[in-house]
Amino acid sequence: MQYGFTSSIAAFILSLFILLCISFFIAINTGTIKVSFIQLLKGLFVEYNKDVASIYQIRFPRVIVTMLVGCALALAGLLFQVVLKNPLADPGIIGISAGAQLVSLLVGIFLPDLYTIKPLLTCLGGLITFILIYSLSWKSGLKTTRIILVGVAIHYTLTAIISFIESISSSISSSVGSVILYTWNDVQLLMIYILPILIILCFLTKACDLLGLEDRTLLSLGIKVNFYRFILSLLAVLLCSISVSISGILSFVGLLIPHLSRLFVGNKHSYLIPTSGLLGALVLLIADTLGRVIIAPYEIAPAILMSLIGGPLFIVLLKRSSVHES
Repeated sequence: MQYGFTSSIAAFILSLFILLCISFFIAINTGTIKVSFIQLLKGLFVEYNKDVASIYQIRFPRVIVTMLVGCALALAGLLFQVVLKNPLADPGIIGISAGAQLVSLLVGIFLPDLYTIKPLLTCLGGLITFILIYSLSWKSGLKTTRIILVGVAIHYTLTAIISFIESISSSISSSVGSVILYTWNDVQLLMIYILPILIILCFLTKACDLLGLEDRTLLSLGIKVNFYRFILSLLAVLLCSISVSISGILSFVGLLIPHLSRLFVGNKHSYLIPTSGLLGALVLLIADTLGRVIIAPYEIAPAILMSLIGGPLFIVLLKRSSVHES
């Protein structure tokens, strides 16, 4: 019985990967320039093709950035929900994304030459915001409801500061999530920072499962609860901040994808982590592709489409979820 359940989940994860590959080809082939799959392979590996070269230089980076950002944000949301034991936890809602975006904006204005270490500086902004949220939430202990409420307040405060800076700096692009104009340098930066975190996460699936238990139970078993919470929180902040440094703020990805993944594969994190990563990449890629075709030749930012979907679904989650305190 267990073997059959495991096999069905493995088949589902494999089907997600195949669907992501199909969506990748559709995405890179959406636009004025179109090539067949055979032409694409020939142009990439056999002989030069002008159309394939254009797709490779313009669309490939955009699509890969979209998938990496979607994967990272979905996993960041999943980790925050594990750490806070709250199904409504999300790096965008609790202010981590806004803190990272503020630092990213300031680096772009005052230190534009530090592009290669911009993700690191943005991570610092995310970490400072996370520490600030925890500090302001402390009152004879930490309660997840208070953390989220403080995070929401900080989110709106930082968003107002970001809007003010952008309003007086016409040369600065908007912080609304977008994955439109990116190069292979952006892909390389994301790969350098995100892939090691994904590898580390593969060894922390059991820790994620354990944190679903009561703290008293874990402490009685000699498990270092606070240590694992710190590590998972750090990884979540890094994933979120790195994504924001490249693509800006993309709301609701970290909230919606973990919930959808649980519906498909349950609560075991050895299945939940790869499913959330693949599904996050797939959903954001579909949103970006739809944004390019709905009102072509104009584009709708994927953040707008995600908010249109995420807003109503967030209300549903509020109604159905019993927000509990740890």
